[in-house]
Amino acid sequence: MALLIIASFGASTALTATYEPPEIQAGTVEDAANGTTYVAVQGFHFQGEGAKKKPARLVAAGPRAQPEWIYNGSKRGVSWFYNTDPLPNGNLLVVNTAPGKTLVYELNPETKERVWQQNFSIEDTHDVDLINGDQLLVANMREYENGTSNDRVFIYDLSKDRIVWEWYFKNHYPNGTDGGMSEDWTHVNDVDKIGDGEYLVSPRNFDQVIVVNRSTKNITMRLGADQKYSVLNEQHDPQYLESKNGTPTILVADSENDRVVEYSCVNRTDSGACNWQQIWTVGDDQLNWPRDADRLPNGNTLIVDSLGHRVIEVTPTGEIVWEVYTPWAPFDAERAAYGNEPDGPTMLDQNVSGSYQLSGSAGETPGTGTGTATFPEWLKTTFGGTPLESLTSEIAETWEGVSQWIKPVWMAPWSLVYLVFGAVLLLPWIIIEAVVNRQGISAKARQTVARVRRLNSS
Repeated sequence: MALLIIASFGASTALTATYEPPEIQAGTVEDAANGTTYVAVQGFHFQGEGAKKKPARLVAAGPRAQPEWIYNGSKRGVSWFYNTDPLPNGNLLVVNTAPGKTLVYELNPETKERVWQQNFSIEDTHDVDLINGDQLLVANMREYENGTSNDRVFIYDLSKDRIVWEWYFKNHYPNGTDGGMSEDWTHVNDVDKIGDGEYLVSPRNFDQVIVVNRSTKNITMRLGADQKYSVLNEQHDPQYLESKNGTPTILVADSENDRVVEYSCVNRTDSGACNWQQIWTVGDDQLNWPRDADRLPNGNTLIVDSLGHRVIEVTPTGEIVWEVYTPWAPFDAERAAYGNEPDGPTMLDQNVSGSYQLSGSAGETPGTGTGTATFPEWLKTTFGGTPLESLTSEIAETWEGVSQWIKPVWMAPWSLVYLVFGAVLLLPWIIIEAVVNRQGISAKARQTVARVRRLNSS
């Protein structure tokens, strides 16, 4: 066992010694993109353990996925980078957060100067949209006081300097939803204006996407249900589309299901409720916590693969034609030429349906190719179809979520695997050795105590 422990720690050290941490760079580029792609990189942190917080950044990637410039938010007093939207004038609407506040500002991408900034005393806001010329549509989470959640969506009028409309989840959902009200009850992570007085809202913890009417405050459309994970599982950043015949369609990054999925309202009941049908899925169990998906005018889909630390453009059949690596934990990506929420064709309009696997990636680490498996991939491949499939799949999912947060930047991914494996072997070995040699250890301990007493008495 000692040799196995030494080999594990040795392999961990050797891999890290030759490891070059991934940085912002191009992956696969089969087709050059139409202009600049902006990527908001959240920046990882695990309570200071393992490595200091990774930087929150805004990255401008060129047509061939090479970085054009990088705007470091961490050096400008912010903790997290979340949503960024191209504005009609060529500038960007940016959402950053810092402890106890949300910063929303218009950024000039040429000068990197802020044209204007609005501060809100609200926590961890992921999405704010500029609507109606001078109003901010805000997804407001973590509003919790005296056992009550006040999570809401609100509209702030910049010219009037006040909130002019608000919608509270507690008025439309039972208090027991998602196990009951808590500090982070809804985790509402996205809100978009999809029509006159119609807002698409994503309460992540409720496993659903809804449409809210501004005038009536009624929920007029709903995809998914709380804890109905086969439909959605803690999704992010849905996009509303309509087919040529007017069929409502929702494209969504189904985060905890590790896929991007598209649903269409194939028919509606007399009351107007949708019967949703799953039309298209891509990257099932290949993506790693995707948090954004946008349909582009060419019919491809731009996907933020957050824990894959990359943004990819995929064809309807799953081929990756454009890829940029942007550690750590990209949150949002926008192709500047198409503005906020591009209006691409649905899969029904493209006569495409079914589930497709990804192909053509440069690999989790750029340049390694698809033959280099990550530890979770190795587990699933090795034990798939065996009695251990369920257990190892759970281990793989847990490892995917936890390892990215605790692994230092400088450590190779497989180095952490060998380090943990060595530690798991070392602990029982120490215990066994202690039990087997307990008499000798006890005798040496008594001798040491006696020696100390003699020295003290002298």
